[in-house]
Amino acid sequence: MRIFLIEDDFTLATLVRQTIEKYGFEVHLATNFQRLDQEFTSFKPDLILMDINLPYFDGFYWTKKIRQLSNLPIIFLSAREHPMDQVMAMEYGGDDYLVKPFNNDILIAKIKSHLRRAYGEYAMSKERTVTFHELTYFPERLEIHYQTQIELLTKKEGELLELLIEESPRIVPREMLLMKLWDDIRFVDDNTLSVNMGRLRKKLEDLGLVNCIATIRGKGYQLNWQVD
Repeated sequence: MRIFLIEDDFTLATLVRQTIEKYGFEVHLATNFQRLDQEFTSFKPDLILMDINLPYFDGFYWTKKIRQLSNLPIIFLSAREHPMDQVMAMEYGGDDYLVKPFNNDILIAKIKSHLRRAYGEYAMSKERTVTFHELTYFPERLEIHYQTQIELLTKKEGELLELLIEESPRIVPREMLLMKLWDDIRFVDDNTLSVNMGRLRKKLEDLGLVNCIATIRGKGYQLNWQVD
């Protein structure tokens, strides 16, 4: 499913995109704030995340314009928390409203809910998988499958494995892993990463994948295909 994120704060937009993409959605960030209708027509999204305060024209204006073209779900994401802003968002054609800063889990839940309502259960039925040789990771279930065996991961272990697979065969620096998983690394003990990596390594070994995660001294971690 394709999501059009209309947010002029590039840093925030990038963080939101990274969060949404973890769940298998394709995300397009708005770039031409003078002609968002053209970007909409070109990208053909299934759902829009709309800010209110935008350059040139506000989110109310663009929601009204888009409503002339489509009835797709539109969720407002705005720092404006006055009830009248939420009323106006609905009056102009919005379907939902989240006040910044918002909880990422709530955002994902709302996206999935509106997609199900708009397109039916089939729209959400295709489960995302991440593969590495014969190993398959199911992020939504936090399960790794190898041959006939299954291991359950914690959320952090799953995020570590997914990043290692995405970057393979490149070495993944410890700093990248810390920032990907914990956002603000100032308050994270470096040993926390080692502990989580050790647990993930043990679960892979239990499947027969020995030495699958290599520690590269002074650089980070690298995923290798090692079968017992």
